[in-house]
Amino acid sequence: MTPWRVALYWAPEEDDPLHALGSAWLGRDAASGAALAQPELPGLDIAELTGDPRGYGLHATLKPPFRLAAGYAAARDATAALAARLAPFDLPPLAVFDLDGFLALRETAPCPALHAFADACVEALDAHRAPPTEAEIARRRPERLSETQRAHLARWGYPYVFEEWRFHVTLSRRLSAAEKAVVMPAVTDALGDAPALPRRVAAISLFVQPAPGAPFTIAERLPLRG
Repeated sequence: MTPWRVALYWAPEEDDPLHALGSAWLGRDAASGAALAQPELPGLDIAELTGDPRGYGLHATLKPPFRLAAGYAAARDATAALAARLAPFDLPPLAVFDLDGFLALRETAPCPALHAFADACVEALDAHRAPPTEAEIARRRPERLSETQRAHLARWGYPYVFEEWRFHVTLSRRLSAAEKAVVMPAVTDALGDAPALPRRVAAISLFVQPAPGAPFTIAERLPLRG
């Protein structure tokens, strides 16, 4: 069955402690699709706070979710061809940050290779992206975007690409100051030392969404062979 949408993401390998700990924080393993028990949060509903990122799985976006223009097999082959020409590289240590009110794992040092990786994913798969509908464009609230972001939305179907892109592994919805005071130390404790461990970016994770509103799962990890 052809998935409704696909996306190119970075996701920690399944033997990386961050995969298990981050998936447990979100309440779902995107590799297996299994629901997971989440930590307790005093006075807060962790399932509600993590509901949106849980549906997408533990990941950082490279090529945002898109509907297919030419079928899944063609997009998968294009992703494999891209991965074959890209070289693995080291990811800087990660840490929990407040990203515009959301909590997310971000890199703690500049990484030009990471930005080049995301740029390549956006460009190489764009021929396989069906144009967004008017409703999909409207959901991006173009009236609130900068001129550059609106141009990216029109050309690439997403406003936060290239110079507007920021690596981030989303861990919560947008939080109030009071919520952040509880959630920030809780997620930092739950993830422990795992975010800061040395790791290589060695694959593109191809995520699929079988139907509108369904959770994303990892269909395949395509190794970087350049």
